[in-house]
Formats: sequence, structure tokens, C-alpha cells
Amino acid sequence: MALAVYATWAEKTRGRLYPEKEAPYRTCFQRDRDRIIHSEAFRRLESKTQVFVYHEGTSLRTRLTHSLEVSQITRSLCRMLGLNKDLGEALALAHDLGHTPFGHAGEMALNECMQAYGGFDHNAHSLKLVTKLEQKYPRFDGINLSWETLEGLVKHNGPLIGKQCGPLPLEISEYNAVQDLELDGYPGAEAQVASLADDIAYSNHDTDDGLKTGLITVEEISSVDFFKHHYDQVKREYPKVEHTRIVAETVRRMINDMILDVAEESRKNLEKLKPQSVEDIRSCGRPVIAFSENMKKQMLDLKGFLFPNMYRHYKINQMTSKGKRIVKDLFSLLFAENNILPPKWQFRVRQYPDTEEGRKQKARAVADFVAGLTDASAIELHMRLFDPQVRL
Repeated sequence: MALAVYATWAEKTRGRLYPEKEAPYRTCFQRDRDRIIHSEAFRRLESKTQVFVYHEGTSLRTRLTHSLEVSQITRSLCRMLGLNKDLGEALALAHDLGHTPFGHAGEMALNECMQAYGGFDHNAHSLKLVTKLEQKYPRFDGINLSWETLEGLVKHNGPLIGKQCGPLPLEISEYNAVQDLELDGYPGAEAQVASLADDIAYSNHDTDDGLKTGLITVEEISSVDFFKHHYDQVKREYPKVEHTRIVAETVRRMINDMILDVAEESRKNLEKLKPQSVEDIRSCGRPVIAFSENMKKQMLDLKGFLFPNMYRHYKINQMTSKGKRIVKDLFSLLFAENNILPPKWQFRVRQYPDTEEGRKQKARAVADFVAGLTDASAIELHMRLFDPQVRL
């Protein structure tokens, strides 16, 4: 399929920080996607929390399955809008690489531990993983992704410098000094698509998981008009089908409606803007990929239900409370006693002097180690270090 003039063309890439000979049968963005898939950080997403701790049920979402679902939605929207689906797919697969164990609860705990040392941000950690912490190439650290992939990774939610922006995370600031990612502007349309695909995926699939586990009921979520409309319609069409299929079809139709809405609204925005290149998308001062106003309201209603009824359900709170304690315990102990870190990480920590800057770098190294743990490995390590009855 031919790309639109405003798509991000692989032939016009700004290249990689470390120049490489490009592959004869893959574009630079296809190689980026493949490097992300083959990264250790991507594999670890299999045992990292989406909402439920990994062992709660094998059919529930993890960060890995969520990333795959975001990728599928991103590819569909890119295809519908004439965008570069290879770049979109790479961004969708990479968007959660920097998440800690135990989801947002783990990130909050690690950020609290790191307040005196610059804080912790999962988006900034994603950048650090692909530019530094992944170490498998002989000539450079990281996986040397294309400029456009790095730009979309850090800016998929919009500009990071400007009046409405908070402090710039340290890892992003440091990398930007080496390679300018133009943090004061919007990214290309593919990154904007990946951002909305993330919203579509987690809102609907968390609804599905919540109903599947009984944390929320159909009667409760029927207070959300968007859900009730589709659920009642499916019930009328298939009155004798079992409940699980009714719910699955309802969620499928909700996702489909959201995808079609984004495609239609984005086409309108693109027709008004008439961009002639991806640079026109970056410089227009607002997102061009968007929900309609009506769908924004529907999304807000759905999220407004999920937050108190599912994400703050007492069973979820119990799990996240345990997760936060595990993360805080591990960081505190490993920062105080570096000699119990694995040898590779001990070597990294010991290179820093006992100065204020050295302690800051040591804390960041310990945070990198803790963030790289999966739910399972964090639980196991915590038991080995804190439970005297567990053999080392």
C-alpha cells in the first residue's frame, strides 16, 4: 500500500546515532521493530503486570499481551490512514518497555525511592533501555534505533518541553544532549496513532479482564452508556448465546467503534491541515490523530467507571500494596548493601565514588536493576533476601 505524503518515509529517515549499513530486504523501521522484539526488555514484559499480578490467571493480560494488542490496533489505523505501519508497530511494541514490576504501583514506589536522585519515569526508562541498558552489540550500547523511532517513543503523548509540560526526566535530558529529539514539538502521526491505540487497548481489555474475574459486573458497568449500548445490542442479536461470548462480542464492537472513530476524525483533521510532509505534522502545534468529541466523552465515561470500580478495587489494592512494598524493600536494601547485587550490577555500582553525584549514579543503577525485574523475579528475590526460612 502506498504511503501518504504526510507519513514517515523510511527512505527519508534521519538515521541512527551510530551509522550502520542498512539491510537489503528490510527498511530501517522494520529493523527497529525486529530489534525491539528480540530485546531482553521485551521478553520480560511476559511476566510484568498489566492490572493483575502475573500469576493471577493465565488468560489475563500482561504487559506483553497488551503491547501486542496495541500493535495490532496501531497497524490497523496506520493502514487506514496511509501511515507507515512498520514504524507504528515498532512504537507500539516499545511503548511499555520501561515499566517496572507490579505496573503503575511499582513505578510509583520506585519514583518515591528515587525522589532525592531525580525520580523515576517509565517512559524515560524505555529510552534508557533502548539506548544504553540493552547490551548485545559490539560497537555500541543499546539497540541503535532510528531517530524517528526514538522520537516517537519519548514524545508519543506530545511535547516534553513547553508551558504545559512538567520537569524533563533526567534520562531523556541526557540523551537529548547527544541526539536532539526536538522535544518541544509533536511527533509524527504514527506515534500519535500508537498513543491512542494504547488508550483503546487498555480501556477495553481491562474491561474484559474485569468482567472475566468478577471484579466488576455487567450490571455495574451498564452505567456506562457506551458499554450498555453495545451489550444490549449483542443480547438482542444473540439471545441464546452464553454470557462469555456476549461480553467478548461487546468488547470487540467497542474497540471497532473506537478505531473507526479515530480514523474518521483524523481524516477530517488531515483534510483541514493538508500536510505535505511529516514535518508539517510535527510543526502544526496540535495532534492530528484524535477521537471525536463524542468519543472522547465516551472514553472519559468508561475510564471514570474503571478507575474507582476496578483499578481501585480492594483486591487490586491488596496486590498493588504488596507490590509497592516489595519494590521499596528491594531498592532500600540493594542501595544500602550493594554486595548482594548480581556481579554485573555490583561492578557497575562500584565504579561510582562516594560523593553526592556518585550516590546519585549508584541509586540510578539500583533503580535500573529493580525496574528490570519481572513480577515473579521481584517476588522471588524479596523472599530470598527478607525471609530467613528461604534458602539462598
